[in-house]
Amino acid sequence: MSYDPDADEALLNRAYVFSVNAHGTQKRASGDPYFSHPIEVAGILTDLHLDAETIATAILHDTIEDTVATPEEVRRLFGDNVARMVDGVTKLSKIEAQTESERAAENLRKFLLAMSDDIRVLLVKLADRLHNMRTLHFIKSEEKRRRIARETMDIYAPLAERIGMYEFMKEMQTLAFKQLEPEAYESITRRLDALKIEGEDRIAKIASGLKLLLARGGIEAEVSGREKHPYSIWKKMSERHVSLEQLSDIMAFRAIVKNEEECYRALGVIHRRWPMVPGRFKDYISTPKRNGYRSLHTSVIHAENMRVEIQIRTQDMHAQAEFGLAAHWAYKQDAVRPDTQVSWIRDLIEILEHAESPEELLEHTRMAMYQDRIFAFTPKGELIQLPKGATPVDFAYAVHSNLGDQAVGAKVNGRVVPLRTEIQQGDQVSILRSKAQEPQANWLNFAITGKARAAIRRHIRHKERDETVKLGRKLYDEIVHRLPTPAAPEALGDALKRLKLADEESLMEAIAHRKLTDAQVMEAVMPGSTDGEEHEMPPQSAAIDIKGLTPGVAFHLSEDCRPVPGDRIVGLRRPGQPIEVHAIDCASLADTDDDDWVDLTWGDKAEGGTARIAVTLKNEPGALGAIATLIGQHKANILGMRMDNRDTTFHTNTIDLEVRNAAHLMRLLAALRAADAVSSAERA
Repeated sequence: MSYDPDADEALLNRAYVFSVNAHGTQKRASGDPYFSHPIEVAGILTDLHLDAETIATAILHDTIEDTVATPEEVRRLFGDNVARMVDGVTKLSKIEAQTESERAAENLRKFLLAMSDDIRVLLVKLADRLHNMRTLHFIKSEEKRRRIARETMDIYAPLAERIGMYEFMKEMQTLAFKQLEPEAYESITRRLDALKIEGEDRIAKIASGLKLLLARGGIEAEVSGREKHPYSIWKKMSERHVSLEQLSDIMAFRAIVKNEEECYRALGVIHRRWPMVPGRFKDYISTPKRNGYRSLHTSVIHAENMRVEIQIRTQDMHAQAEFGLAAHWAYKQDAVRPDTQVSWIRDLIEILEHAESPEELLEHTRMAMYQDRIFAFTPKGELIQLPKGATPVDFAYAVHSNLGDQAVGAKVNGRVVPLRTEIQQGDQVSILRSKAQEPQANWLNFAITGKARAAIRRHIRHKERDETVKLGRKLYDEIVHRLPTPAAPEALGDALKRLKLADEESLMEAIAHRKLTDAQVMEAVMPGSTDGEEHEMPPQSAAIDIKGLTPGVAFHLSEDCRPVPGDRIVGLRRPGQPIEVHAIDCASLADTDDDDWVDLTWGDKAEGGTARIAVTLKNEPGALGAIATLIGQHKANILGMRMDNRDTTFHTNTIDLEVRNAAHLMRLLAALRAADAVSSAERA
């Protein structure tokens, strides 16, 4: 390592010899000796001037998985740090999983945990993936090549972008794009080659003109230009629905100046010379990207109405842009190390802890890595980065999980707004909270960050299980009450063994979701109590009290009849689903089996429900306003209104109302019928 005279060369030599011996005669798909791969990976990281431990990890990264070498050997020969990183980088392809998504999610889960412990694991993994992509064409199976390319595009390129390693990201995207969209790749590269021939020295001319312009303004700058890479061009063509000829900004130029002050001076010189494209200026110096990227971006209309993108930065900013987080891990002993758990990695770890299924983990992780960012501020001026389209719920969870859980409202720029309001660039957001609040299921309709959605789903899952178990226990108590004789104290434990269930909660959940019939439960608690004949079951002895349970969680209120407290109700039980609560006279019960019913009661002093009424009004000015006023006077709340039909004389409206109970609804209907503007008012 010529860049580090103090490097531990003995460590690197031992790693090289160990890797060559361990891989032995193994071959790559290209036919090259296998150990050439870890050496190439180490070479990529050497170009980034990384420390000796990271280079040794790169040389050893495949030994545990692909050879007979053991983690203990690596730890003994190379130390704890290298052993831990090798274990973190090890590809986990041997995991037996039922589906591709489960395997991908499990790989990602273990990788994220290792990465959170030492970010250098990610640097080695990205270099490993980059070299694999460079040699991907040697793999004969097209399906396998496409799978690896898709995984690279979905996971590894966004990870590279997240830590500011843009050169890694661009090369990965280009190589993956070549496999996933070969025809589009060939078409774009062919047309780019043709454009190069047409204007062979166009980029050089623009770059030298830009350098001369800045020099005249008293700014010494290093200027370079390039065409954007094929995947970036294809993505813009897809998003804007334009052809390559119509895509004017396919060239980008970079001006590197001495200091931050000259960045802004250079920007002024450029904007005085060429008109700026509105909406295309970005100041990442005053508000850096989450990965630490700093630069000024602008697009201008150059000669012949051609758009060009120009980036202005200092040499330090350029090093950060090229190498990202890797710049912090240079060999220098005095280099400032980053927090080993970068903030976005902490978010990913929290998502990992909350995710229930492989699909959910992949969905939330991709959300956290992909989306374009905006900046919003807390009342104290702290900068919070969010994806475009984020709402105060996303903002609250970005600040702290507890704040998200307790959010009841928000102020944006001092104005109270609904939680579903989209936050704009530069907004100041203050979250209103209450300890009595808890995450709501409808937040999933507008929360877009992976962290927020994972936390909301986790809470809903726990609440669903808790309330389902609570309802199941009430059903169990009623079932046991019907036994011929009281059950012994140990009967419940014996029943769990007979039903092969792990614990009481599993039994209660199975009862609530009718995975077990009443007869099966009675027979398990007291064998012989039903004579094996379900139709001879004793009738239900008492109605089940649903007080204290949340509608929509352990049970659902029927959309057909919309029962409210005070109505006589029954529950419809279907296997694997929450109980559906109906009014006893609901027409939809006519097609169901009586055995599926369970008698329910609202419980003492239950209040609050949504009723639907149909009101026919005279077609005259002020009629609708009159009934709205009347509804308000009776302390009911209109949740929704729909006009169903209208003629010259009358129009009928369906209205959803929040009422206290059935008696409250009846009083309101009586008052509506007495109003001059109302022809009829009935419960729908």
